[in-house]
Amino acid sequence: MAYGALRVAVIVGSTRVGRVCDTVGQWFAERAGRRDDLAVEVLDLAGYAFPGRYPDEATPDMRRFAAAIGGAQAFVVVTPEYNRSFPASLKQAIDFAYDEWRAKPVGFVAYGSGSAGLHAVEQLRTVFCALHAVTMPGWVGFDLLGDEIDECGRPRDTDHRLRAIGALLDQLSWWGRALRAARDAHPYVS
Repeated sequence: MAYGALRVAVIVGSTRVGRVCDTVGQWFAERAGRRDDLAVEVLDLAGYAFPGRYPDEATPDMRRFAAAIGGAQAFVVVTPEYNRSFPASLKQAIDFAYDEWRAKPVGFVAYGSGSAGLHAVEQLRTVFCALHAVTMPGWVGFDLLGDEIDECGRPRDTDHRLRAIGALLDQLSWWGRALRAARDAHPYVS
C-alpha cells in the first residue's frame, strides 16, 4: 500500500503569557517542514478555549483538539519545564484525547533553566506510555540560562542541535510509518 507524507502534529504545550513555547514550536516546525516525508501542522494550546474543569460533556474546543490528535499520525510535543515538570495546560490537553494517541509515536522538544527540559520530558514519557503511545529515545532540548537562544527567543541552530533534530525526526518518521502500517493491517488492542 502506498502512503503519503506522515502527518505530524507539533503541539505547543504552554499557554503562559510571555511564553517562548510558541516561538520554539514554530522554529521546530519550520525545520521539520523541510522534510518531504513529513506533513507538519502546529497545534498551539493557546488557540483552544479549554474549560477550567473537566466537564460532563466535551466542549467544541475539546472535540476539535481530539479530532486534530486523531488525524495526526505522529506528534512532537514542545514543552517548557516548570518546577521540574511540564505545564498543567499540557496535561489537561493530553487528557482531552485518549484513544487518539494510541499506537502513535511521540517526540519531544523541551527547554528549561539548567536542565534543558529533561525533567519535563521524562515525566511526559510516563504519561504517553500509559496512553499506549511510543516515545522516541532522541529529543531536542536547550537551556534558557545559556546562550542557546537568540534575542528573539529562537533556539540557535548549532551543529549539535541540528543533529538532534535530524535524529528525532528520523526516529519519528520510522516509527510513524511502521505504526501507521501496523494500525492499517490490524486494529490496535489495549
